[in-house]
Amino acid sequence: MARIFGVLNVTRDSFSDGGSFLDREAALAQGKELLRDGADVIDVGAESTHPDAEAVEPSEQLRRLGPVVQGLVDAGAAVSVDAWRPEVMEAVLPLGVRWLNCVRGFRADGALDVVAAAPAEVGFVVMFARGAGARASRPEADSDGVIAEARAFFGERITAFEARGIDRARLVLDPGMGFFLGKAAAPSLHVLRHLESLLGLGAPLMISVSRKSVIGEVTGRPVSQRAAGTLAAELWAARQGVQWIRTHDVRALRDGLAIEQAIENAR
Repeated sequence: MARIFGVLNVTRDSFSDGGSFLDREAALAQGKELLRDGADVIDVGAESTHPDAEAVEPSEQLRRLGPVVQGLVDAGAAVSVDAWRPEVMEAVLPLGVRWLNCVRGFRADGALDVVAAAPAEVGFVVMFARGAGARASRPEADSDGVIAEARAFFGERITAFEARGIDRARLVLDPGMGFFLGKAAAPSLHVLRHLESLLGLGAPLMISVSRKSVIGEVTGRPVSQRAAGTLAAELWAARQGVQWIRTHDVRALRDGLAIEQAIENAR
């Protein structure tokens, strides 16, 4: 059964819930609720990555992250920090985080130095995007070549990690989705339809499609009404063999996975 990263945004401007959990106590309460709902990991981010997001200085990110990450670690949670700046990654490692999640695939100068110095129990989520920046860029790109691009990117990143002594078993590969792959839904749908092409790279695969533009384009729903479409895409991915799913709606996904498992095991 696929395992779950629960999304916790301590931001002002995340596309789905910006401002809702900027307060420390609200963030801790939400993180603990995600744990009760069945999240295996709480993925905490302090800087949004949608195309119009504001830049957040490392000092402000750490001001937001520190108390929340420490509180969740103290509560027994496995915590991931969603950050691309090496100075943020380095600063949160002593708090006991178990994962670093980078939308730039750890390509920023110094990122792999942080990776190489991280404790052996820390894992790394390596995300692919069409574009080199830290924001989803809405590229005017269709489905052609997206799988080949993702495979080439992941192959290069795996080689870079292994050159720093990091076994690919510590990596999780995330093929982006939504505006990271293209302005329209087609590239994301193509990746979902052909996940088998990304499942043989020697590292687990993560899908992070929750509430994203691809769901909105297909269903015509605003962000607040994309839960059903999100769940359908996530269950599809799980049936293809994806090992990790990153979602805002942990309870719905956990229940959906349990029902599918019960049906599969029925006599």
